[in-house]
Amino acid sequence: MFKVNEIIKATGGELIRGDLQDKARAISTDTRELKPGDAFLALKGNNFDGHDFIPAALKKKASCIIAQNTAGLVVPKGVALTRVKDTTLALGDIARFQRQKFHQPVIAVTGSTGKTTTKEMIAWVLSAEAVVLKNEGTKNNQIGLPQTLIKLKDKDDYAVVEIGTNHFGEVDYLSGIASPNIAVITNIGPSHLEFLKDLKGVFREKSGLLNNLSKPAIALLNSDDEFLRALINKRKGGRQIFSFGINEKSDFSASKIRLERAPRVRFKVNGKFDFALSTPGSYNIYNALPAIAAGRIFGMPYRKIASRLAAFKFPKGRFNLIRFRGVAFIDDTYNSNPLSLRRSLETLKNIKVKGRRILVMGDMLELGSQKESLHIEIAGSITNTCDLLVTAGELAGLTARSAASRGLKRGNIFCCASAQEAGELLFNKISPGPDDLVLVKGSRSMKMEEVFRV
Repeated sequence: MFKVNEIIKATGGELIRGDLQDKARAISTDTRELKPGDAFLALKGNNFDGHDFIPAALKKKASCIIAQNTAGLVVPKGVALTRVKDTTLALGDIARFQRQKFHQPVIAVTGSTGKTTTKEMIAWVLSAEAVVLKNEGTKNNQIGLPQTLIKLKDKDDYAVVEIGTNHFGEVDYLSGIASPNIAVITNIGPSHLEFLKDLKGVFREKSGLLNNLSKPAIALLNSDDEFLRALINKRKGGRQIFSFGINEKSDFSASKIRLERAPRVRFKVNGKFDFALSTPGSYNIYNALPAIAAGRIFGMPYRKIASRLAAFKFPKGRFNLIRFRGVAFIDDTYNSNPLSLRRSLETLKNIKVKGRRILVMGDMLELGSQKESLHIEIAGSITNTCDLLVTAGELAGLTARSAASRGLKRGNIFCCASAQEAGELLFNKISPGPDDLVLVKGSRSMKMEEVFRV
């Protein structure tokens, strides 16, 4: 429940009509989901203008309208009208205000890969004995994160949020809204280089998560990442730092890793606690370790954490083993960058396959000036792993040419313009069989899931 005076206080807005004591049941930015008594906040984006939907919000009995353009706007008696300078910033201001009203621990996750899976694992572990608020899916930007925190209520014991970025300053801005008590950085890799330029830029942006920590100000950092290891070693800023990893010494260290049938990855933490994940991807251990650490920080026994993680179901499109048309596929279609693709290829190489290993690869996007070189470079990992390569997109075509120059037979390389075309070629020309294993991966906007709709 929000009072109009709280909205005014949070946003620095101006009450045009109504009473400061008027109330809104919730804050809605979508008239399709708005319920009677909600406030409607008219977001203005590149492809839409929420102000166009104010009549629909009023028809659905919104109790308050929050807008940046109120000229000529008439609202019925009993409906409050508030004017703000920028509705997107106002959404963040209201979320910050709501977060500061409560004292539940907030855990924020960022990194180049594994953010969503790590966030989901942490929430899954903690929800064994508590009520956890979390982002829906990957709603991790300047709209999605505030929409999540605005829902924070007394009944919630924890909030676990994912923070994404593709421009400098976004992580700092979003973490300023979330004011997390625990910050998790999964890794630093070549993602969003179009604006973040290089790995140093990625590190500078991601480490902004630590700028807005609230007490007890705990950071969970990957000790196997050279950039994050430097932060661990410096231990500046009055933060409590806990490390996790596989290769380097850490507070939560995984060892004795083995792949079993089912498929399942087994490992030990700190040499004595047994864990298992229902995935062939051993890189998911890096996502599980922060969840284990979070559980321990909040007093959960290792055995209970292990039980929860063994039952964890991985999000759709993130290295899910599926069967489609009688063929075994790894559906890793959600997104791609050089680090995540390399990890997926390593896992593909370690899975026992009677037939062929086939990669259907879409472009890796938002890599800036390094887009060509990174697509050429990844070919080395492909030729060491795959028997056939099917590409979708111009950049992946560079990978195909590089793979040919590195020894992959030209007759086993196929270039397509789109995911749909790649799917048609896969089934009509290559005709994978029951003994083959096909990995499908590409950036989100390449829509690689179209392979499964042919």
